Amino acid sequence: MEKVIYLMAFDGAAPTGLGDQLRTDLAPRLIDQGAHRVSVNVADDDVVPAANLRMVFSPPAADALVSVWIDSAVDHLRLPFDVAVSSVGGGVAAYLVTESVPMPNTRFPAALGERVPGMAQVAFLQRPASQSVDEWLDIWLNSHTVIAQDLQDTFSYVQNVVARVLTPGAEPWNAIVEECFPAGAMTDPHVFYDAVGDDDRLARHQREMFESVERFIDLSKINVVPTSRYDL
Repeated sequence: MEKVIYLMAFDGAAPTGLGDQLRTDLAPRLIDQGAHRVSVNVADDDVVPAANLRMVFSPPAADALVSVWIDSAVDHLRLPFDVAVSSVGGGVAAYLVTESVPMPNTRFPAALGERVPGMAQVAFLQRPASQSVDEWLDIWLNSHTVIAQDLQDTFSYVQNVVARVLTPGAEPWNAIVEECFPAGAMTDPHVFYDAVGDDDRLARHQREMFESVERFIDLSKINVVPTSRYDL
């Protein structure tokens, strides 16, 4: 089985009701076509309070992500899924990824089709040009992961290493990260950094997090988009 992530971006504002369309129309269609699982992340009204967390250094930013688990991402076998996603409109870029879930969501589980509580922050990363793939993966997967879990109040952490960019001309992201936070993290850095009521702990966690990420992320190109997440 392979996982394909489709990034959807619209010129200007995303269409009204995009999330409903993806969940109630597109997702069932993808499952009917043979997808084993579908998840939807959408930048909707529920995450408007997190607007200050949004960072876009490599436009366009994704308005939504549709993740599809299919038997094969070979072009001709993937084509029906490409067509279905593209029918929604906007610009679409597809990425074949290898998925690792070092922190499954056991804290705030949601029923299939229901919104996962809080905020799902999606980060799009590029490897620094000076770093080899092996060095980059070692820092991220074997060092930073534990640090991030210790410094932030995340309750789900999904790492997607991009194996192939499937859409010609798409932004060459090397990784797509999905992290879920409690709702309070949208507006309160103390919640985000697991430092409620402790300014010194907040400052320490912010500093240590920055020191860790700058080891393996090109911060001049990163995109970060707060979203609502649905598993279908």
